[in-house]
Amino acid sequence: MRNGYYIIFLLVLLPFIGTAQTLLPPIYNYKVFEYNAGAQNWGLSIDENGHVYAANDKGLLSYNGEEWILNKLPNNTVVRSVATNKDRVYTGSYEEFGYWEKSDIGQLNYTSLTSLIKNHTFTSEEFWQILPFKESVYFRSFSTLYKYEGEKIMVIDPEFVVTALAVYNNEVYVTAKNEGLYVLRENQLKSIANKEVLKNQTITDMVPFDNGLLIGTQLNGCLLFKDDAFLPFNTDMNNRLKEHQLNKILPLDTGEIVFGTIKNGIYIYDNLKGTSRNLNRNTGLQNNTVLSLAKFNDQFWAGLESGIDRIQVNSPITFYTDHTGSLGTVHDVAIKDRTTYLGSNTGIYYFKDDELEFFEGSQGHVWDVETIANDVLVGHNTGTFRLEGDRLQKVSNRAGGYQFVKVPERNNVFLQGTYTGVSKYEKEASGKWDTNSILGIDFPVKQLCFEDNRTIWAAHHYKGLFRFKLNENLSAVEDKVTFGTNVLPNIYNVKLYRIKNQIVIQSEGKWYKYDPLVGEIVLLEEFEPFTDMSLIYEDGEHFWFLKDTETKELLYTDLRENTIAISEAQLNQRLMPDMERAVRRNDSTYLITLSDGFAQMNLIQLKRHLQGAAIPVPELSVFSDDAKRHAITESDFEIPFIDAQDLRFQFSAPRMVQPRYYYTLQGPLEQQEYATVGTLNFQNLPHGSYELRAHTVSMDHKKSDPKIITFNIAPPWYLSKLSMLGYLLLVIAVILGVRWYNRQKLKRKHELLKINLEREQEERLAQLEKEKLEREIKRKQTELARTTMSVAKKNELILELKDLMVLNKDAFSNKQRYRSLTKKLDGSINENEDWKNFEVNFKELHDDFFDNLLQQFPKLTPKDLKLCAYLKMNLSSKEIAPLMAISIRGVEIHRYRLRKKLGIDSSQNLSNFLIKFK
Repeated sequence: MRNGYYIIFLLVLLPFIGTAQTLLPPIYNYKVFEYNAGAQNWGLSIDENGHVYAANDKGLLSYNGEEWILNKLPNNTVVRSVATNKDRVYTGSYEEFGYWEKSDIGQLNYTSLTSLIKNHTFTSEEFWQILPFKESVYFRSFSTLYKYEGEKIMVIDPEFVVTALAVYNNEVYVTAKNEGLYVLRENQLKSIANKEVLKNQTITDMVPFDNGLLIGTQLNGCLLFKDDAFLPFNTDMNNRLKEHQLNKILPLDTGEIVFGTIKNGIYIYDNLKGTSRNLNRNTGLQNNTVLSLAKFNDQFWAGLESGIDRIQVNSPITFYTDHTGSLGTVHDVAIKDRTTYLGSNTGIYYFKDDELEFFEGSQGHVWDVETIANDVLVGHNTGTFRLEGDRLQKVSNRAGGYQFVKVPERNNVFLQGTYTGVSKYEKEASGKWDTNSILGIDFPVKQLCFEDNRTIWAAHHYKGLFRFKLNENLSAVEDKVTFGTNVLPNIYNVKLYRIKNQIVIQSEGKWYKYDPLVGEIVLLEEFEPFTDMSLIYEDGEHFWFLKDTETKELLYTDLRENTIAISEAQLNQRLMPDMERAVRRNDSTYLITLSDGFAQMNLIQLKRHLQGAAIPVPELSVFSDDAKRHAITESDFEIPFIDAQDLRFQFSAPRMVQPRYYYTLQGPLEQQEYATVGTLNFQNLPHGSYELRAHTVSMDHKKSDPKIITFNIAPPWYLSKLSMLGYLLLVIAVILGVRWYNRQKLKRKHELLKINLEREQEERLAQLEKEKLEREIKRKQTELARTTMSVAKKNELILELKDLMVLNKDAFSNKQRYRSLTKKLDGSINENEDWKNFEVNFKELHDDFFDNLLQQFPKLTPKDLKLCAYLKMNLSSKEIAPLMAISIRGVEIHRYRLRKKLGIDSSQNLSNFLIKFK
């Protein structure tokens, strides 16, 4: 299914209650604070592409359909006139006129033409009109005409006050204040015959019309100059123009004429029908003083005393609006016999002779107005009424009539949901309505529909959905089924419809249907595209949906290929939530209820407009990056990365009324979206090549040919070619550096390994040497111990022999020999040779022991040193005694003395002390 998107911004433009029921075209107001310039707009001109230019108090205003831009003159004077011609925009100001041209970046640049004037001096002149004609451009002040042609200016100096210029019959016509009409021939002004007709009249404007020249005067209306004669204009229209002071005239392509007045806004006059429509302050214009007019396609623009307005003449959407607030919110509309009835929150209204009238006594809330069995019935909060002409007749006292539904297979029998249940209505042959309440339904029923001729469905605002089986005469409930959250996502505000013989339910934006074959509620797949949309009208073939989002987009569809979507701000703002309703007026026209009136949509006119309208390709108005604006004449751009953080594209389609756009961006980052504005910003795009395609989109979702923009975002400096070369050189340098470093590291490793091997070798040799020394020491210790023990045993043996000799002393006959033998034994014990050998071996093991001991304990005797040596060898007293040739007791006594000399108390072991002593 295709969806259409179209945006029409509308402003309130309908008359007060009591004025004619004329449905007027939409107006869009551009207020002073929107275009941000001066209030007064003295001239308007629109080029062939739809760009609007306004002569404003502050300068030249330009509008491309998306953005207003104020272009100031070098001397900042008021711009009084403007005219477009080819690629130039001509403006006139105080003692100044010239032209503007667009630069490559889309900005307007000014060129003054006054320097071309020779031998002439301005006399406080302001230029109020500019008229391009053939190859010339005429600038008009009140006193002088200036003809610009071929980069030369000719001054035409009349003797009268010039008030208007126009082209007629391929000639330039000039009006003179109080003197009539002149024609410019061969740069000379020649008077027109019968100029007495315009004598003493101020001509404000004149335009070609109906093969003649329509001349408008300030206080005497209009007349038509045709075939060299002055013809009277429509009397009624002239009377209005005289009363409200005509200022500007604009013929439309529709054959209508737009008159801009000073006191009462705009009159749109239909010359064929002799009828007119008035747009003024009360019907949507910003004010009643029209200073300028310009047309483009099916719309025209009005420059006002304050602001600028745009009016769509042939709009398929028109409005009736009550500005007084008396009407209130319209809930329903019904039409019978060409009479339109409105039901609102304030009562019942109808149009009589195109004037809105109030039904006296109908004060209160009206929910429903319908044509039922050829009667107009109204569901009111006080009951139900029948309307006929200007008469109001009460049919039922049951409060609050929400909706009528016809009973299938029964003529003139209807059910109505009310505040307190469901009522049955039956129209008798006499035309009287018989009403009864259906027993068994006692809650408010806002929505009601039939499944068959005895089964009805009803929705409760809070309690959910109910299915009732009624008795044969529809007077009471026989059976009831309740559907709650077990089958629906939410029972609050459930909406109920009968569509193509199916019971359709909406809950939380999703669509369901009742399947009678299985007796269950299931998803309605056909309505899946309309999720989160409200259905405000359906007749089985035609559907109006309303999006529940902020845009409030209206969608018309036949569920096939024919789909149109309408989203316009003022209509959306005037829709009342949960009270929107569409009413079919005829095959092509629908009415939509609003908070202050109603809108009318003509689908045939809308479709005809869509079929005949070409969809213009959008223009590129602005392309800028962080640093500058780019030339919009190009389509391929190169952008430095540093300037590409925020890219702004502005597209416009001034030929269309607020178009919708569709964008696709292809490249390193891809995007696509619909947009209601033409300005598109891309931020922080990755570098690379992109293609941007912009389309304008019509209401039926047709896209224009694309405007294609290609641009390349250069890589950042660190990814540029020079940087890449630097990175390559750096990589090579790093590789070489790593290689050199690895070589150096390997060399250092080799050296370190060599040193370690040498150290290990040295340590191994040292260890071997140490082990050798240890073995040597151990050997010497063993040898010393063995020698010492040998000496000890020898001495012990000698001592034993001596003791034996002492015991057997008497056995010796020769005493001298006994003594000699004893002496030899004592000499053997005290022999110094044993001690010297011991001392030598001991010093080899404990080199500095004696020296350190004497250094620390200088009072030690040689005998003390000998005992210390034996104790260091960890010899016991028993082993020491024979070595020192003393008794064990003597050893203990010597040990005791030695302890004192060494300063060792009794708690310390003497042998351990000496063993540890170095």
